[in-house]
Amino acid sequence: MFRKVLVANRGEIALRVLNACRELGIRTVAIYSEADRNSLHVRFADEAICIGPPRLAESYLNVPAVISAAEIADVDAIHPGYGLLSENANFAEVCRASNIKFIGPPPEVTRLMGEKEKARQAMKKANVPILPGSDGVLATAEDAQKCAKAVGYPVILKAKAGGGGRGMRIVRNAEELPNLFHAAYGEAANAFGNGELYMEKFVENPRHIEFQVLADEHGNVATLFERECSIQRRHQKLIEEAPSLQVTPSLRAELDNTLCRCLKDIGYQNAGTVEFLMDEDRQLYFIEMNTRIQVEHPVTEAITGIDLVKAQLRIAAGERLDTILPAKIAIRGHSIECRINAENPKKFTPSPGKITAFNVPGGNGVRVDTALYAEGVVPPYYDSLIAKLIVHGVDRAEAIAKMERALRQFIVQGIETSIPLHQAIFADPGFRAGDFDTSFMEQFLAREAEK
Repeated sequence: MFRKVLVANRGEIALRVLNACRELGIRTVAIYSEADRNSLHVRFADEAICIGPPRLAESYLNVPAVISAAEIADVDAIHPGYGLLSENANFAEVCRASNIKFIGPPPEVTRLMGEKEKARQAMKKANVPILPGSDGVLATAEDAQKCAKAVGYPVILKAKAGGGGRGMRIVRNAEELPNLFHAAYGEAANAFGNGELYMEKFVENPRHIEFQVLADEHGNVATLFERECSIQRRHQKLIEEAPSLQVTPSLRAELDNTLCRCLKDIGYQNAGTVEFLMDEDRQLYFIEMNTRIQVEHPVTEAITGIDLVKAQLRIAAGERLDTILPAKIAIRGHSIECRINAENPKKFTPSPGKITAFNVPGGNGVRVDTALYAEGVVPPYYDSLIAKLIVHGVDRAEAIAKMERALRQFIVQGIETSIPLHQAIFADPGFRAGDFDTSFMEQFLAREAEK
């Protein structure tokens, strides 16, 4: 096992990784910007190093500064968490060149799966179902017109190097395609430094289903069931749960076999998530793979009893899956996660500032992942996620009841949060019945606006 690990992240995920390291007897090093000087991940790490001013480009995304901190602290490995540098293949290569273990897949695999169209083709080769679309990137709007005619409208344009909904446009007819093509290209170029686009058939009102995977460095792969992530706004997830009500045991087993074979073929290692869209016929289509731990990983931990971050560390240290996972993994009950954001619950505008009161709920089956506290400050420079509220029940009905109780007991004063929005969603009959898809939030917000 590693002697010392640097956590190249901030907020709740940095604290989550620190906790896993401590329980495994690994010393930890936190990095922080000047804005995060009083963060809990700084307080609870064995060592902490300031790597720059608040701006991400000058601190958490500054690869030379992160590597310098790792070398000064003499660490064995770096855990990148999620976001930031977690899917940066160049960073993983620098770690390798610096003789520091990157806790994630090899850079070659990260690069392959990070380029959405290449990932699509790799999955197609392994007989993982994919949506009809372009064979490679589209050079011009004219090429896009030809592809759309062959695929059939509606279609969706996606950034080759995209993520977070940027560089995406839904096209419903030939007349609007040229303008939307150029808009998507420009947005992708600004966001990722790469404006290349590819095209897929657009599925109306799908469900968003993702499968958690683990792979060791000895060619062994396992899936840890699926998560339902259809409650989202502008492609940003708000609520996740596991398992999905729509995935049957036979479909689950089929995807398990297919994904294990595919990921073994491409040499995947460590934790990852394979994301799918499900149409009205319950057919799953691959859309992308995230080569890191996910924000919503706690719901999988709740239904399996497996600590995914510890598994990441043990895999990176060379352990085999059969020493990490139980011989038989079964789904235990139902789990739901709410992302609590520092934002106005109606306008979705950021709400940074000082927290004057902070009370987190507890009790059986309730978990809160956060790095905030009373008198703590939410800085204006970073993502608005301030906490994850996770519940676990014997079934979905009990999980919903626990979540409603926990949301009432979650008190944050001094800033606005999304807690009232979550309370309204959990009161919605359609959500409670499990009758929803990715269009849920658009319709829900329209109904709320009419009240």
